[in-house]
Amino acid sequence: MRERQYAEKRITKETVISVKLNIDGSGETKISSKIGFMDHMLELFAFWGKFDLEITTEKADTNVDIHHLNEDLGIVLGQGFKTALGDKAGINRNGFASFPMEDTTANVTVDLSGRASLKFNITPEVYSIEPQPNEGYEFKYAEHFFAAFAKQLGMNLNIRLENPNLDLHASLEPVFKALGKALGEAAQIDPRRKGVPSTKGILD
Repeated sequence: MRERQYAEKRITKETVISVKLNIDGSGETKISSKIGFMDHMLELFAFWGKFDLEITTEKADTNVDIHHLNEDLGIVLGQGFKTALGDKAGINRNGFASFPMEDTTANVTVDLSGRASLKFNITPEVYSIEPQPNEGYEFKYAEHFFAAFAKQLGMNLNIRLENPNLDLHASLEPVFKALGKALGEAAQIDPRRKGVPSTKGILD
């Protein structure tokens, strides 16, 4: 099996972000994104997906706000997975995971179909959850991150958050854990699958 890895630096006028990814890793991480909250969330994502992941933000316009950096993290991660997966031959393609944290449960379903979409099924009150202290991370930023990730990867991503906690950390942590597990399952090679998992014979 070929090495399913990615190493690249994305440079824009707003951000400079380096990413190293090994899909067939063990969950080792080295993440310094300049958003401490996202560092923690991405460590959880990689740990439960068993991806080796390094992210370093060398430049970001956080003096304005964290919007560009947060979205660009989703972009580079999506590009990394898309490139590392290659033609997707032999993968499961679909994955599902459910992860609880206290009374909150996150259910995440992914399909690496090449058709990007995000359905974030949440109740309206989550948008009124107090932002994280210091960096001001809000629920809307997580939604922007997931949308960028799904678009760049070509992933159908459905997230349902049941009984969300009024603490942002406690609500989003199970989402990132479940996403890691679901994507890990979808990206895993099935030895019985000899080609691309599509009756069309191709996945974009």
